Amino acid sequence: MKKRANLRDVAQRAGVSVATVSRVMNTPARVSPDTRNRVEAAMSDLRFTPSAAARAINTGRTQTVAALLPTLANSTFARFADGLEARLGAFGLSLVVATTGEDPEVELARARQMLNIGAEAIIVTGASQSADFRAFVERHMVPTVSVSLFQQDAWLPTIGYDNQKAVLLALDHLMQLGHHKIAVVHGPHGHNDRTRIRLEALKQAEVAANGALTFRYFEAPFSVQGGSEAAARLLAQRGDETAVLAFTDVLAGGVIHRLHSLGLKVPQDFSVVGMEDLPSSASLYPPLTTVHLPVRRMGEQAAEALAQWLDNGIRPDHQELPIELAARSSSVARQT
Repeated sequence: MKKRANLRDVAQRAGVSVATVSRVMNTPARVSPDTRNRVEAAMSDLRFTPSAAARAINTGRTQTVAALLPTLANSTFARFADGLEARLGAFGLSLVVATTGEDPEVELARARQMLNIGAEAIIVTGASQSADFRAFVERHMVPTVSVSLFQQDAWLPTIGYDNQKAVLLALDHLMQLGHHKIAVVHGPHGHNDRTRIRLEALKQAEVAANGALTFRYFEAPFSVQGGSEAAARLLAQRGDETAVLAFTDVLAGGVIHRLHSLGLKVPQDFSVVGMEDLPSSASLYPPLTTVHLPVRRMGEQAAEALAQWLDNGIRPDHQELPIELAARSSSVARQT
């Protein structure tokens, strides 16, 4: 196999020093156009590809950002990562992803691993990290932002949507349709502050309604199967609920599937509302009413915020992204 060209080979071909080749790669504005053109031509002739490790040694930069995500099995985080990586690439930055399973100890371990391989910045989900994680970030002074929520009193810059507003938007839609007895299907909330915020908002709304609004809560894994099993429990303990509010579209899809399989109709027997607005949600039967959460845009803005932080050293402000209701056919006025 032919030996890969190195800096010395390029310098010899271009008739310049190794230091000049390095300047062309790292600070091209400091090299005359004629010399730069000769070096770039030599790189092309030799099919020279700069080594990331060598560049890191020369510049002190790895151009790498780490994202610590709960899972990639959840479409929310897959779409977020897609937007994040695309926008980071526009800034010349690369993305490394690790999953945490919402486990604080795993999150800290992954953060250490990411710093060990040279990550310059970290993205996390939510703002309820452990005290050890916070101490780690502050000790190493690593630029870190949190996504999937907007919380102005959080210890990290947050880039996302207001989870309280989002769930209350879904609730308001159902109440305007006359639904006041609602089943709530949600995921585990032990280490998930986004779910906790939504649950707390609903509980406060129930108290404020003074008996005019009631909920029954069904916890389930964030999956179609989880939504289906939650719907089965709802029907096994049949109360007088007329609507289901699911915290994700995936859960809502599972609910609709189980209701249909048992001979019930959506929205005639139950109105169903989700949260996120997956690309496939408009194609469900019936098309799913949901709250649109701009998860891809969230990835893009997280990339922009970190790129600027790495470039100018200025910590970004909290950024709230807009949400909106996508009203479709899975929710109608309560049948009387």
